[in-house]
Amino acid sequence: MASIKLASGYDMPLVGFGLWKVDQNTTADTVYHAIKTGYRLFDGAYDYQNEKEAGEGIKKAIADGLVERKDIFVTTKLWNNYHKKEHVKAMGYAQRDAWGLDYIDLYLIHFPVALKYIEPEKLRYPAWWGDAERKTIELDKVPIMETWKALEELVDQGVVRSIGVSNFSTQLLYDLLSYARHPVSSLQVEHHPYLVQDTLITMAQEEGIAVTGYSTFGPQSFMELPPSFRARADSVPMLFDHPVIQKIAKAHGVSPGLVLLRWATQRGIAVIPKSNNKARLQQNLEVNSISLGGAELEEISSLDKGLRFNDPGFYLEKPIRIFD
Repeated sequence: MASIKLASGYDMPLVGFGLWKVDQNTTADTVYHAIKTGYRLFDGAYDYQNEKEAGEGIKKAIADGLVERKDIFVTTKLWNNYHKKEHVKAMGYAQRDAWGLDYIDLYLIHFPVALKYIEPEKLRYPAWWGDAERKTIELDKVPIMETWKALEELVDQGVVRSIGVSNFSTQLLYDLLSYARHPVSSLQVEHHPYLVQDTLITMAQEEGIAVTGYSTFGPQSFMELPPSFRARADSVPMLFDHPVIQKIAKAHGVSPGLVLLRWATQRGIAVIPKSNNKARLQQNLEVNSISLGGAELEEISSLDKGLRFNDPGFYLEKPIRIFD
């Protein structure tokens, strides 16, 4: 399987399985089947609420002799309520233990914003809100430097192997690089033809930061969310149905989804699609079976609208304007 060399020295598979929106009740079986299909990278997060179950699927695959621990690459993310040093370290250990593994391969800061701390015992998965009724949103004053240095201590202690960030801008990356003791191994961002982010991706790759794109299929990923979260997705054509994507897919005899994945990987970007369809699971792994021409890559990139679907500055009643 093709991989990307991280700045930390470890290899990360180019194609992985994303665990966002995977039902907690079926996660273990889903992960186990994905491993049988050939997946080795699993992209999770505390906020996805299925780390324990994903770990169970991995451990079952190891116990059944399908893989060894060294064959699997686990990415997970630190949620916004736990940015203070003492909370970073507590959550790092807790999340590793939830997966039931001896280490996490890659640990990311999920968003570059700190929310007020809430004890997990009081509210296990707060998302953006400070209360169970989802009425209160309260920021906290925690600099990224404090959070990052705590992540570095987790590397020192062997809890995680590599560290990185998600949803960061070029400015934040430049600042982070000025004091990082351990390398910034990865940047994960929303990436699809409606949000190409060429400057950000170029800058990260120039600095040796591996890029992973999420929501490669664009609006498709958001259609099952509540109305406020999918409003922007409702406003544009599905990329699977877009004439440009359809034309290129037909020319290569593949699905529109494979075209979108290959467009990303030919830009040097790792992808983490999710599918419950067994045939599509296998197909997504075969992304490198085709090669898009330069003109085709440019035509896809020309669909760029600067349209971001995962934007808390848009879908929250009290906007958090991370990207503005």
